[in-house]
Amino acid sequence: MKNLTFSALTLFTFAIFAFTPATDKGKEKDKGKTQINAVISYKVDPKKSNIVWTGKKVTGEHQGTIAVSNGTLSAKDKTLTGGSFEFDVNSITVTDIKDQAQNAKLVGHLKNDDFFAAAKYPKANFIITSATPKGGNNYDIKGKLTIKGITNEVAFPAIVTSDANNLTAKAKITVDRTKYDIKFHSANFFENLGDKAIADNFDLDVTLVSAK
Repeated sequence: MKNLTFSALTLFTFAIFAFTPATDKGKEKDKGKTQINAVISYKVDPKKSNIVWTGKKVTGEHQGTIAVSNGTLSAKDKTLTGGSFEFDVNSITVTDIKDQAQNAKLVGHLKNDDFFAAAKYPKANFIITSATPKGGNNYDIKGKLTIKGITNEVAFPAIVTSDANNLTAKAKITVDRTKYDIKFHSANFFENLGDKAIADNFDLDVTLVSAK
């Protein structure tokens, strides 16, 4: 009878420990692990971010800026996993022409239908579809770039750095403007342009500064 009572008590004690919920301390530990492995979202700061564009032609090149409107970047364990950003086409400037009249003329031309049709398409954007770490702070980025309502896939290298609260991404995106119906003075679409020909590719040097 004593043996039976002892066995029953042992079984009862085992059942209590087996089915008792984890302590708060254990829960906090698991919660900590979840937070470490969670994907963190960083909001792009338009005031600290910028885009510098460069367009080339037979007789030289022009350069200017475009303002970043908004964006987000995401990272897991400080490794970039995705993101997107939008830029304001109407904010386009020219920085290499000092004469005000000539500067305004080129800005107006860039905004009209020969180029970006800013009145009809005031925003452009880029969405990351994959971010592949290549060692150190280097990544291979693939994504979808939309200009004038037309979307194409682009790929480019990027450098991404981070600290406790911030994530900064820098990249040069080479864009074939003709894929976005920007064919003005393209030698691939017009003949006998001579020194008026404009290169099909232009560059966007992008810097995105973001914080948690």
